[in-house]
Amino acid sequence: MDVPELLESASLLVPEETATENDITVRDIWDYLVHDEWEIALGLLEELGDGRSLPLAFWEKLADAAEQLWFERSTAWCHWRCSEIRNGVIRADLTLRPAAEARRTTPISGAGVLRPMWDIGHLSPTGGRAVSIARLWVEDMPYLEPGGRATVRLVPLTPSHWTHVQPGQQITMHEDRTVAGTAVILEVHRPTTARPAG
Repeated sequence: MDVPELLESASLLVPEETATENDITVRDIWDYLVHDEWEIALGLLEELGDGRSLPLAFWEKLADAAEQLWFERSTAWCHWRCSEIRNGVIRADLTLRPAAEARRTTPISGAGVLRPMWDIGHLSPTGGRAVSIARLWVEDMPYLEPGGRATVRLVPLTPSHWTHVQPGQQITMHEDRTVAGTAVILEVHRPTTARPAG
């Protein structure tokens, strides 16, 4: 499919009553598509999708369209949303340790590149700390500086490890044996699609 077909197809998956904070609806997006304003249509569809739970196919079509348009951040975001649907997502308030107190002295990418380890309360068979891996997306920021604080989205590598995690719980982030940051869970959303067997 080409970009207009992908965007049209994605827009058909959005309920008509859905609107952005600025009251933009799917009908408004169709006007942009008619005038070949694909970038605007893509951005508005992403915004509509962020406001409610839409099917995996919606985000897959937007990811394909963004990729064809060479919009790296949009492509990454749409693929990220696909991962959230498949694996679930945990939103948390993360505070990184300052550079003087931690190993990390450079900012972390906000676009889902980092896959840190998290101490979420599991113990190893020998009684030591067991960590679980989750990719990290920083909301509304391209990166997070050491010592910085932001709302983040975590997509677990193994969702079954995270079933006990609840809002209000504190977890720690690790890039090595030392604590890189501390997060308080804000929301937990379980996977919404069945994972393939095997």
